[in-house]
Order: sequence, then structure tokens, then C-alpha cells
Amino acid sequence: MEDFKLLFHLLIILYLLPPSLSSSPFDCPISFCGSNAYSVRFPFRVVGQQPGICGYLGFNLGCDKQGKLLLNIQNSGDFSVRAIDYRLQIIQLYDPSGCSAARRLTLDLSGSPFWGSPTRNYTLLTCPIEVDMTGHTLVGCISNSTHSTLATSERFALALANQTACRITGSIQSPIAPYQDQGGITSNLNMDIALSWDDPNCKECATIGGICGYTNTTKQEVACFDNTKKSNKHQLIAVIIVSIALGLPAIGASIALVCYICKDRRTVATWDARNGILGSSMVPSETATGMLNGLDRLTIESYTKVILGESKRLPGHEEAACSICLTDYNVEDIVRCIPECRHCFHADCIDEWLRVRGTCPVCRNSPTPASC
Repeated sequence: MEDFKLLFHLLIILYLLPPSLSSSPFDCPISFCGSNAYSVRFPFRVVGQQPGICGYLGFNLGCDKQGKLLLNIQNSGDFSVRAIDYRLQIIQLYDPSGCSAARRLTLDLSGSPFWGSPTRNYTLLTCPIEVDMTGHTLVGCISNSTHSTLATSERFALALANQTACRITGSIQSPIAPYQDQGGITSNLNMDIALSWDDPNCKECATIGGICGYTNTTKQEVACFDNTKKSNKHQLIAVIIVSIALGLPAIGASIALVCYICKDRRTVATWDARNGILGSSMVPSETATGMLNGLDRLTIESYTKVILGESKRLPGHEEAACSICLTDYNVEDIVRCIPECRHCFHADCIDEWLRVRGTCPVCRNSPTPASC
């Protein structure tokens, strides 16, 4: 019994050993804008709060009087930052004054490290208020008391201009996130502007939990620094201590501890299964023919995918937490929504769920497969 207690305490010490420091030679502090602390990482930096070595050329951020992060795009001015996805290298921007539609008309990305993808061509159609626009989406912030403005296709604009007093007032090619494109005849352009960047390329680094940065003060080389590994030296010392102190009796105690943990996990998995929650084992269910009940990857990827901003607003039913993992939604979480029922979940959770089961976890409706 004493041997087991000693093993238990040593295992706790081993688990709580602090992680090793990043091998990066530079310490980039957390930034503050207003009352909020932001996890601004390379290639971005907040001017005045983080040293120049912490950011890449063209990725400087500022902080306005309202406590919002700003990105200045050369030739286009300041935009407020909604969210930054370091894994996909996408930044979501919006107009601080509330009219992103008007900013799209003058958006010029030349000379900046950013580009918009995908882009879509829009024809702007201005109609007198006497023309019935029922059923069409108006671009409200560039309309006025006498005229309404629509963003639509060139063909529809020409047809309506020939039949009514509407007139074509311009056209733009604007970047828009796939989940924002409603696919209707007319669109609301007063939504976030999603921009990407290619250089520096830190996608793989962010995916494995690392942080990009310069290797030296000359700023000539960017590398990926690992912040996730625990100290191998400390772990080795702890293992040696356990082996010497306990010897062979520790093996029996370890086996007993592992069996206890496995039993506890099986109990939790059983409870999850009874309550309709996808367990950690993710074992696929099969039909009598041996085929999976889930959906194919093409169908799953066709469903709406959103990067949550500061408002954490979902494009479907408003929920505070994912119904699969029961974890609250946070800023920069990636969620996916099922189009028919508009229930939303963490993208990783629902992707695995649909691959296995093929029905909505909330309403149990079967989503429509992707068309060939």
C-alpha cells in the first residue's frame, strides 16, 4: 500500500512538471487593447506593445479609442479585426463605422501582404423606392431614403434595369468568405471581409501547436518554435527516481492504476452513449451489411463553416455550447452548421459525428447528401 501511495504521488509530480520554454530567443508579450487581452501572435504584432521583432512586415496592428484592434491596409485605410485564424491564415475584418459594403467599393490590396479568396463579381443596381424590392436583399448602408441599392449578378441587373426605373451604378469584385455567400439573387455585402496571406507560411507550425518567429535580429529567417514539449530532462529524472524507489512492486501498482483508469473511462463512454453524446473512442456504427451509416467527406465539407468572432454569433440556431462535446463556444472557434435544420457544432465534433452517424445530433434529421 505504501508503495502504491509513493507511485501515485510521483506520477502526480511527473504530470505537473512545467513545460519547457520556447526555443525562440525573443519574448513577445500578450497585447492589451482597451480592457481585453489579445493573443496576437507572429506574424502580427501590436505597435507600441510588442517589439518589432515580434511581427512581420505589413502585419502591424493598432488599438483605437474604443478598445478594438485595427489593421491598416495600404491604400484602403483602417479596418477593425474580428478574428485571426493562424491555422488557415485568414483574418476577418469589418468597417469600424459599420458599413463594410461601402469599404468593399474602394478596397485595394495592392502593396499589402493580403489577398481575398474566394472573390465574387457583383453588379450594383440602384432603384427608386417606388420599385418593389420585396424578396431581395438590400445593401442597407449604401442605400438612402429615396433609392435602394442591390448587389446582384450582371444578368439580373440588366433585366431589372430594362423593366423598371432601376439603373446600374457600378460593379465590384470583392473577397467574401464561403459561409457568407448566401447563394441568392441579391447579397448583403455589409459582412466581414475575409483576407488571407501566404508569406510567411506558418500553417503547419500553427497546426502542430507551435509559434512562428524570427530566428535572429536580422529578420532574414522564420522558423517554427515548439511550446508544447515537456522537459525531457525532468521526465528522465522522474522515471529514474520511480524505478529506483519502487522497483518491481511498482509494475504491479501501475497495472492496477491503468486498469482503474480504463474502467472509469469505459463507464464515462457508456454514459455518453446512453445520452446521445459521441464518446472519445469514436467507434463507427455499422449497418447489417457492414457499411458505415455516416456521410461522405464531400457532403460534410459542403456544409457552412464559420470562424467565430468576438460576438461568438452562430449563423444558425444560437447556442452557448456545442451539443456534442458540451464545451462553450469561444472566439476563433471553427464551427460547422447543417443546412436543413441550421444546428451548429464545433467543426471537428460534427465532422466526426456525421462520418459515423449521418444524422443531426440535436434533431436527428438526416442531412441531404451532396449532389453529383
